[in-house]
Amino acid sequence: MKIDIENKLIAAIDKAHEDRQGKPRPHMGVSMIGDPCDRRLWLSFRWAVQEKFSGRLLRVFRRGHQEEISIIQDLRDAGLAVMGTNGYQEKVDFGSHVSGSIDGIITSGVPEAPNKKHIAEFKTHSLKSFNDLVAHGVQKSKPLHYTQMQGYMHGTGIDRALYVAVCKDDDRIHTERVKYNKEVAEKAINRAKRIALEDRMPPPLTMDPTWFQCRFCPAHEFCHETKTTKHVNCRTCAHSTAKDDSTWRCELNDSAEIPIEFQHEGCVEHVLHPDLVPWQRKAGENEWSAVYVIDGKDVQNGSPDVRVFSSKEILANPSGCASDNPIIKAVREIFPGAEIVK
Repeated sequence: MKIDIENKLIAAIDKAHEDRQGKPRPHMGVSMIGDPCDRRLWLSFRWAVQEKFSGRLLRVFRRGHQEEISIIQDLRDAGLAVMGTNGYQEKVDFGSHVSGSIDGIITSGVPEAPNKKHIAEFKTHSLKSFNDLVAHGVQKSKPLHYTQMQGYMHGTGIDRALYVAVCKDDDRIHTERVKYNKEVAEKAINRAKRIALEDRMPPPLTMDPTWFQCRFCPAHEFCHETKTTKHVNCRTCAHSTAKDDSTWRCELNDSAEIPIEFQHEGCVEHVLHPDLVPWQRKAGENEWSAVYVIDGKDVQNGSPDVRVFSSKEILANPSGCASDNPIIKAVREIFPGAEIVK
């Protein structure tokens, strides 16, 4: 008799990784500013679309991080001086919420320019990805990585980067020295700042749901199907504003700064940002509430009471909030704080 524990064990391992999955980053990362879609960057920065990874993918990411240790050791063994590693990463901050962390800085030893500093960027690749990189070079094959290095060079004043790629299938190594391109760097950084500070959602890269860059985008469902966020937090609230000093301010509370940790949950006064739901919006009873037309009915959105529904309730069951079900009203009158949860 075969005792099969493999599937349960794998599921348990993957669940452990998924349970440790971190919260979305508070800033717009330099690693993402080369993405061609303004809307994807805006939705991600607004925490309106939050990409959740499977346990298997999280293990793949872990392998990539662990590989950095081996790459650094190989570089040092080859005579290169590498700084900013082993848990410490040099930061670049461009203001307006745009910043990033550098894998490392090579201060000397690159054979083609032994006395010149280089930004170090380390990546692991599948066999197919690695072969494409070798055939076409990082600028064409991996434009996000190329733009990322341009941002880091711009932020540090170092005009060369060393891209080190490792193939996970056969351990081949590919390296490229990349020159600083001021025009590319400034254009990407200025674009990222503009997107981060925009109050309204920008248009998508394309309206074609089959477009190759859309098919694998975490915002595909939002853009091409639901038009509805799944998340209630300060950044999906109509009251919040991203400021150019890299803070978030709550207009409801006299433009008070919103602490990062508080932003993840928000408050009961949350009103859904009009670009993050598909319904027509009307003015509410006051400037801090709204009315959304759902199933032909006016639904008040704001601090919940008998007649007003919270953002979480509306996202959980929009039709239920729109119904004139007398039971819902009666329960809310008898039990203050009762909520629609599905």
